[in-house]
Amino acid sequence: MNAIVKETFKRRTRDEMAACVARDIPEGAYVNLGIGLPTLVANHLPKGREVFLHSENGILGMGPAPAKGEEDWDLINAGKQPVTLLTGGAYFHHADSFAMMRGGHLDICVLGAFQVAANGDLANWHTGAPDAIPAVGGAMDLAVGAKRTFVMMEHQTKAGESKIVAQCSYPLTGVACVRRVYTDLATIDITAAGLKVLDMAEGLTLAELQHITGVPLQAA
Repeated sequence: MNAIVKETFKRRTRDEMAACVARDIPEGAYVNLGIGLPTLVANHLPKGREVFLHSENGILGMGPAPAKGEEDWDLINAGKQPVTLLTGGAYFHHADSFAMMRGGHLDICVLGAFQVAANGDLANWHTGAPDAIPAVGGAMDLAVGAKRTFVMMEHQTKAGESKIVAQCSYPLTGVACVRRVYTDLATIDITAAGLKVLDMAEGLTLAELQHITGVPLQAA
């Protein structure tokens, strides 16, 4: 019987991960936040920094989540969560929203993922399991249409396997499209020279991160 090994480092919470992403979004950027974890980024944008948040169902100028009891269920994001609209924000036809995505008008998209390969391949719409429900959405359009694709995800599966892999085993969403990955363990850039670790969770060493991840890592 294997002994349970207690982790000596502190994993980032989902809000801490979102804050890391928000920190790296520059002033004036047009940004799409994908369904799931990425929606949290809207709540952590630095005060005073103007960022234009886009939702694929037809919104530009989203604000943070509404306070409890102040939800407007006619104003929702692509994940059917209630959102707010900042002054000057707009909502429009789904087709116009996808034209923005496909036309290269977004600076950054932040997506969740099942797997990200060392070369930047992205798998986030289907695990390939017979009983899994595929969720194509607009991820394929975003992954190739945005100028930069960031991924926000937990570093490991529930079974403890790394989601950062040498090669994706799930159906691909996009090829060599991911530029940066934010997880509960680290922030990692995907470059032509390999995976570069920008920062890590409190108490975590590069050697421990390397052991957990499996694919080669290097300090930035």
